[in-house]
Amino acid sequence: MKILIKNGRVIDPASGRDEQADVAIAAGRIVGLGSVPADFPAARTIDASGCVVAPGLVDLAARLREPGAEQKGMLESELNAAAAGGVTSLVCPPDTDPALDEPGLVEMLKFRARKLSLCRLFPLGALTRGLKGETLTEMVELTESGCVGFSQAEVAIRDTQVLQRAMQYASTHGYTVWLRPQDYWLGKGVAASGGMATRMGLSGVPVAAETIALHTIFELMRITGARIHLCRLSSAAGVELVRRAKAEGLAVTADVSINSLHLTDVDIGYFNSSMRVTPPLRQGRDRDALRAGLADGTIDALVSDHTPVEGDAKTLPFAEAEPGATGLELLLSLALKWGADQGLALAPTLARVTCDPVRVLGDALGSLSSSAGRLVEGGVADLCVFDPKSTWPVTPDALSSQGKHTPFAFADTGMALPGRVRTTLVAGTVAYDRG
Repeated sequence: MKILIKNGRVIDPASGRDEQADVAIAAGRIVGLGSVPADFPAARTIDASGCVVAPGLVDLAARLREPGAEQKGMLESELNAAAAGGVTSLVCPPDTDPALDEPGLVEMLKFRARKLSLCRLFPLGALTRGLKGETLTEMVELTESGCVGFSQAEVAIRDTQVLQRAMQYASTHGYTVWLRPQDYWLGKGVAASGGMATRMGLSGVPVAAETIALHTIFELMRITGARIHLCRLSSAAGVELVRRAKAEGLAVTADVSINSLHLTDVDIGYFNSSMRVTPPLRQGRDRDALRAGLADGTIDALVSDHTPVEGDAKTLPFAEAEPGATGLELLLSLALKWGADQGLALAPTLARVTCDPVRVLGDALGSLSSSAGRLVEGGVADLCVFDPKSTWPVTPDALSSQGKHTPFAFADTGMALPGRVRTTLVAGTVAYDRG
């Protein structure tokens, strides 16, 4: 279908474009940007007056819960949530049931996602079989089936020799290893160590759980030459270690979740299980360091860490409740809120959820590498049209995701979240339209 988007403010963070312009789309590609022929035969015209026309969001951490946990989320419901949030590409971790350690599972997941035509899906393959941290997976075969990297998800590898071998193998083939830095033994608590956890009688996860893991990862990077993406940093000390590693020249990138970027352990309140997330919410100084690190580029991307949880699993006492929160539909709004709090313009704010995540993925995107997360003539027509001045209240009824639990339905933000997605296009097809 040929689509013309008129009168919108076109922002492309990758090129610095920020202007009032029209966008013409045909055959899934952007065929006109700014100078659109007057006789362009559009089958549909979208009036984007007062709205921003931006690249579709790229989310580096979103669990879809399929296969294996369909009671928490179905592929269709979660990809609908992605489209409603302006997300056109997402990376899913391998901690499904069974884990994504076989090419057939990866191919099935990608095939089903393609049929839905709601969002591009890029799976991470399991680094070890069954995520048990013992035997390496067949990374070459998993890459051929569509994996863009390899991860242990939330399961830390206890055997450092296994991790070293995995990094050596990945480095040999040019693959990226995605790791959440957390020591296996120190990371078993349910809240961040500190005065709040102590007063509430909750088992704590110290900052050292993150920093010890980071020191180990960086030492192994020096030995193996591996390229590492660090998932969901949570501490000020962790940000500083990543800053030093980048200054040293190590091939490392990092992301932070919307939860850690905006919330602290104080928000747990009276054992609010909606605040039970992984990594645990830390102190205000950590949140401030994460915000500053995302602004100065130490942290490369902002992610939703979308983890839908069924209702019963969140009605348990805090320590027993399942960690996780719905986030796909909140990613844009919470990015805008962070940008406004930091005094950033729209372009650098949107960069952290568009072109910067694409740089993390790099060549793993194949033919999409040159145009994903960007607005460029001849590039893929993955776009998000949103009203930056519109606000919306986060309520369970407002969410398309099967998971209805999010800290931001209860957190004292003082205001409704900014930015309302109006239309999302994936490969030139309307995946979401609020009307």
